[in-house]
Amino acid sequence: MPEHLRRTLTWDQGRAMAAHRDLAEMVGIDVFFAEQHSPWQRPTNENGNGLLRRYVGKGTDLSVHTVNDLRAIETRLNTMPRRSLRWNTAEQVYTAAVAMTG
Repeated sequence: MPEHLRRTLTWDQGRAMAAHRDLAEMVGIDVFFAEQHSPWQRPTNENGNGLLRRYVGKGTDLSVHTVNDLRAIETRLNTMPRRSLRWNTAEQVYTAAVAMTG
């Protein structure tokens, strides 16, 4: 993601972000934590997880998939029209945002 579009990161509770201060300093953004059991505080993440579960089940060990498998899923998710994006794809919205601010 272009540096000028990085502003904040909202993360779930958990050990994965134990070094959040290091990340915030390294990338130059503020890191916030969603309250437990409050998925509405990070809707993009929750929506992405729901879409990913169409291809791999919840709790699936992603290491059993090849990089090519995961790239194919990534491409499909990023090129799928979404109602929340007025039937644009995530790729189209991202590309337009980068172009507008570049």
